Amino acid sequence: MPYKLAIIEDETPIANMYKMKFEIHGFQVSVAENGLVGLELVRKVQPDLVLLDIMMPEMTGDEMLIQMRKETWGKNIRVIVLTNLSENEAMPKVKGQSIDGLLVKAQYTPKQVVDIVQKTLKR
Repeated sequence: MPYKLAIIEDETPIANMYKMKFEIHGFQVSVAENGLVGLELVRKVQPDLVLLDIMMPEMTGDEMLIQMRKETWGKNIRVIVLTNLSENEAMPKVKGQSIDGLLVKAQYTPKQVVDIVQKTLKR
């Protein structure tokens, strides 16, 4: 059975590129364009892992993560933050929210992101 992945990303070209990359590697992928839509998507799909951007309209990724962690269904979903913010800017936003990793987009190729997600899910 394929892993279910939710990509919460407001930049459509980036979201579509990652969706395609992960589908090539056998993932079942759902995409949402902001944290508000993402929260509903994650509630419905119950993915194995959420790839979460931080800076988005409507509801930011860190706000979505806080709301998700309050819910019984969202407490144990694995999350990797994938952001354009530096680690120093992003970490305070997600501190204490039990994430599996924080990746700065410019520092990782899409293939590396796929590899990191696969390794995280196999732990």
